[in-house]
Amino acid sequence: MADAFSPLTVRSGSWQQGAVVEVVITDLSDRGDGVGRSGERVVFVPDTVTGDRALVRLLRVKPQYAYGKLHQLLEASPHRERPACIVADKCGGCQWQHVHYPYQLEAKHNQVVQALQRLGGFQLPPVLPMLYGASSLTYRNKATYPLGRSATGQVQAGYYQKGSHQLVNLNQCPIQDARLNPLLAEIKQVIQQQGWSIYQERLHRGKLRHLSLRVGRRTGEQLLTLVTTDWGLMGIEAVAQSWLERYPDLVGVCLNRNPAQTNVIFGPETRCLAGQPYLHERFAGLTLQIRPETFFQVNTEVAEAMLGHIRQQLHLTGKETLLDAYCGVGTLTLPLAQSVQRAIGLEIQPEAVTQAQRNAAINHIGNAEFWVGAVETLLPQLNIKPDVVLLDPPRKGCEPETLALLGAMGPSQIVYLSCNPATLARDLKVLCREAAYRLVQVQPADFFPQTAHVECAAFLIR
Repeated sequence: MADAFSPLTVRSGSWQQGAVVEVVITDLSDRGDGVGRSGERVVFVPDTVTGDRALVRLLRVKPQYAYGKLHQLLEASPHRERPACIVADKCGGCQWQHVHYPYQLEAKHNQVVQALQRLGGFQLPPVLPMLYGASSLTYRNKATYPLGRSATGQVQAGYYQKGSHQLVNLNQCPIQDARLNPLLAEIKQVIQQQGWSIYQERLHRGKLRHLSLRVGRRTGEQLLTLVTTDWGLMGIEAVAQSWLERYPDLVGVCLNRNPAQTNVIFGPETRCLAGQPYLHERFAGLTLQIRPETFFQVNTEVAEAMLGHIRQQLHLTGKETLLDAYCGVGTLTLPLAQSVQRAIGLEIQPEAVTQAQRNAAINHIGNAEFWVGAVETLLPQLNIKPDVVLLDPPRKGCEPETLALLGAMGPSQIVYLSCNPATLARDLKVLCREAAYRLVQVQPADFFPQTAHVECAAFLIR
């Protein structure tokens, strides 16, 4: 659980790096850390949960708060449980595998309420109970693993250790779809046998950077992509074809080139080495093509449940014009297009727009159109007056220009989907105070069990 406790290391009242202090955890932060106090000062402690009493070693100390490491658990919280993953205490992929799942849902609900109250100024925010899936494990339809080598030269794939770029090697992952686990374990062995060089981040040297795996939850189709600094992997075409023959559900093997010195995973160009550069997924009664680098929600079941809730709340009549800003591959645009007169999707990623257009054609949806560009740039150019607007921006939220344009356009309904309660609260405050909208309800959803991340759909009317 932690390094051994020595009474000599505990310095009561000490507030300096390296000191060990007793902390009772009283809350969970939006980053997933336990929050407690040592005297009058706040201490953030990963791997703890509300109700824990623990000895904590202080690692970074500020005048009013500190970040610590669990040194010894003195009294376990009733919300604590044994993690499903054997490396959960090291791997940075999950923050909450030690937290009982019902309490994860409670903590996320509270996170949304508190953000709306503190940052949005909503005294009694209308937050509904959490929406969640049938399982808190094996839910991810996509996993992208950094590659590395051990001290003995063995190829590794996994996630980075918490707070570092030290790789934690995995042969299986309990939160990803179990059908991907054989690929994770065996592809590493093939890379080892081929002798392909592995990218070294600090030196910006080597070739293979990431292994990316996707699966269609409903179709079972699988897609494998290697991210590399250049195309020159000797024998890769023959190996890709052998993978296609070995794994019956694997429909495509791709190579993505990313030569940049960056933390961004995918580069701008992808080549198909064997099979096809996409998989099919069934979503909300539609067939979607999904490529390696385009965005699609990692939790198919909860995304579909959220779509159902949105459809129910909008009460569409078939006469509306619907605008889907940040539309991706048309995940929401296309199902809702079947219930409106005209659907318009905006997306800054050209590849996603191409995929959305193809998905519209596959499903014979003729009333949906898609445009490439930034939302704040496209809105003034399109000369439209939508009845319903869907917003699904990145974590940073909407640009101020976008909110101002929406206020001027005056759609009767806005659905704001967010993966960051803080920026959601900030933007809702603007829409309600400056653009004459009223917040009707907020539906939080657990797209990412075992992590501190929470998504929401906020419903506003003019």
